[in-house]
Amino acid sequence: MGKRILVAGGGHGGIGAAYMLAKNGYDVTVVEKNSRENMGYDWTDIFDKKGFTAIGMELPPKEMYRLKQDMTFIGPGKTTRLRQNTDPEKLEIQMERRDIYNYLIENAMNAGVKFIFDCEITAPVLLGSRVAGIETVQGTMCADLVIDACGIRSPLRTKLPEYFGVQNEVQPFEQFFVYRAFYNKAAETKEDRFAVELLRGGKLGISWVAAEEEHTDVLIGRFEDFDMDEVQRTLDDLRGDYPSIGLTKERGGQFVRIPVRQPLGVLVADGYAAIGDAAFMTVPIIGSGIANSLKAARLLADCVMADENGAFTAATLWKYQCDFYAVLGANLAPLACIKLLLTRLEPSDLDYIFETGILNAQDMTIDADSTSLAAMFAGITLDDLKIKAGGLLKNADVLKKIMRLGKEIAAVVAVCASMPKTYEQDKVLRWVKAYNACFKR
Repeated sequence: MGKRILVAGGGHGGIGAAYMLAKNGYDVTVVEKNSRENMGYDWTDIFDKKGFTAIGMELPPKEMYRLKQDMTFIGPGKTTRLRQNTDPEKLEIQMERRDIYNYLIENAMNAGVKFIFDCEITAPVLLGSRVAGIETVQGTMCADLVIDACGIRSPLRTKLPEYFGVQNEVQPFEQFFVYRAFYNKAAETKEDRFAVELLRGGKLGISWVAAEEEHTDVLIGRFEDFDMDEVQRTLDDLRGDYPSIGLTKERGGQFVRIPVRQPLGVLVADGYAAIGDAAFMTVPIIGSGIANSLKAARLLADCVMADENGAFTAATLWKYQCDFYAVLGANLAPLACIKLLLTRLEPSDLDYIFETGILNAQDMTIDADSTSLAAMFAGITLDDLKIKAGGLLKNADVLKKIMRLGKEIAAVVAVCASMPKTYEQDKVLRWVKAYNACFKR
């Protein structure tokens, strides 16, 4: 092919795209700041296994994963428990993150992808209005195309010129600060084996406690940064309701940031394409992005291979943008509006919504493949609608917030539908300005 592609960062989507492109004869190198043995956090991930098949990769051996448990959502007042009842055929898989990485890397290497580990990326190399490579601690690396898979705080995306139209920084309420660790299992749990507490103690965030066979998995998430003192206070509080949480931390213990927002408005520039967390491809309500990133990898690889001249300009890469929004992005964006609604609710509002059936257990059966409002509310019936409407009409404050949500979703749907079909910079910049304006808390 004669064209060199650099994947900056070892994100799942970046490795997936590298795998597909190398299989089709492209010269692809992945540059990653961590060593191979330190790729990924010391925890498990829950995701839709169709991500692997999207890039033409066989599923991992069954002994490498298990099916996830259904979650029970608990409101701040603890008056209502909404337990998911997922169709067994649609259950996501739970897999060690380091096993996911090892599986992806091994397949990518077998396809011809080269990896450079222990190499921190510091900035993009710009040649006029084109991204022509990356700056690293080991020197400058040039490429015909740079795929940005560097994550939420990408040193590439955050340093692109404003006139590219690519949003550099993450705004408030667009990222989730998370602490997660596995503690010894101090007691057996018969009910609520995977409990998700919303707005516990009035805190704007969630906590989950998953009692598994060998340990108890605890996650604490907030929209603002926090420290170990807050972790300890929360753990002490949780142990009062969940005696399965032991005192000994066995694994994990990392603080990380997870994007919980709408997808990036502009994914491409001359010589540049963003994917995965660098492009905010998570499901905004739950923060799961592995499957979406792998599905996007297929779209990006197809777009690159369709560029017969290897120009890799914003104009030729715009097909990736359009395909991503058609398949995923235009459906994920309205879910970001629902996430914003959750940040506006008072604890009493959320309890009321649960208690009256405005949201029920079926509505909360959200998984990493629930990438649209239609999927989220697919099982709604006429009786459900009557219950939801009745609850809303009896609470003016909640009704007002839901009506605002409806207007925001309508605006997002309309803006996504008006995305330019071809890349003309002036039109794209006007469009992305309107798109970004839709998401105000």
